[in-house]
Amino acid sequence: MAIAEQFAGLKMDELIGGPLSAAADASTLLANSTADFINRIGFDQNGRVRTVPFSYHQRSVNDDGTSNYDEMKVDVPMLAIVPIPNLQIDEVNILFDMEVKQSEKSEKSLDMGASLSGSLNLGIVKVNVTGSVSAHSSNTRSSDNSAKYHVDVRATNHGTPEGLARVLDMMAYSISPALVSTTLKDQNGQDLSESAKQRANELKAKRQEISQLESKLSACKTALDANMKRLKDLGTQQNNTYQSVLLALLNDLPEKDEKGMAYSKTLDEINICWNRFKDQTQDIIKMLADSNKDEDKISSLFALKAVDETGNIVEYTEKEAHYNAIFVAQKNTLASQKKYDQAETDLTLAKSTYSDLIATR
Repeated sequence: MAIAEQFAGLKMDELIGGPLSAAADASTLLANSTADFINRIGFDQNGRVRTVPFSYHQRSVNDDGTSNYDEMKVDVPMLAIVPIPNLQIDEVNILFDMEVKQSEKSEKSLDMGASLSGSLNLGIVKVNVTGSVSAHSSNTRSSDNSAKYHVDVRATNHGTPEGLARVLDMMAYSISPALVSTTLKDQNGQDLSESAKQRANELKAKRQEISQLESKLSACKTALDANMKRLKDLGTQQNNTYQSVLLALLNDLPEKDEKGMAYSKTLDEINICWNRFKDQTQDIIKMLADSNKDEDKISSLFALKAVDETGNIVEYTEKEAHYNAIFVAQKNTLASQKKYDQAETDLTLAKSTYSDLIATR
């Protein structure tokens, strides 16, 4: 058989495509395995996150010399503490080698099979002659075929999937230890007397009050900052409106004359007015809150100015585009300032009372 004919029966599409198709099927099985693990381990039958409770004790020292022995508990998602199998096929190598060896050898010889004999008299010498002929033939043929087929598949664990990692991060941010119970002890960890326990409980209640007031003050500060920003942003928008009017008037002038210089001067003045509004907003709101007065219009302390259609500076009144929005923002900011001031006063008073209790032995 010719060498080329040795390859005629090979199906290359099956040799190459078969392992690739098997690898694709294996990838699907591995992905299903990961999904099944997450659903089975990470969530219960109601679709809620499966958690593992951990309990521990911690000790803290109070200002009055007593100690708190607190029993804490935290629930940790199961998926956050177990390795997640996430095998993925990274590489498929297909190697196919075929070697064909073919050799032929032929040998042939001839030997006459007849024989001859005779004699010859040459005077006193007699000569005898004999001979023979033989024939021999031989054929030699050898061949060798060999093939190698090797498939190499490499799979590694890719760890926690990116989407699940983000979900676990969100869960981690929301996890915080919860106080189960607390017991008051003295500084040496011994039980307190009844009078000492009563005083310690009073101080503990005051500490809890201070903590709540601090949280309230932080919330009030956040609301105040948001309303203050809203008020300043509206001032910027109103100023931008006036700048647009004045720039349009300047662009309509055929050349820069006295009227153009007047428009430029007005533009500078209105910018100064509304920039001062943004710079002084916090101080003026604090002054209005301290005066404990409710404003039924935008405070005159802001000294706001407007620009009419002809480019002249006029008083800032309800006719302006952003007046109502600025008034509402002023009202909300003023209310937030009053709440913040009250929370700050309550916190200062609670801390003062606590200090007096500490000083009383």
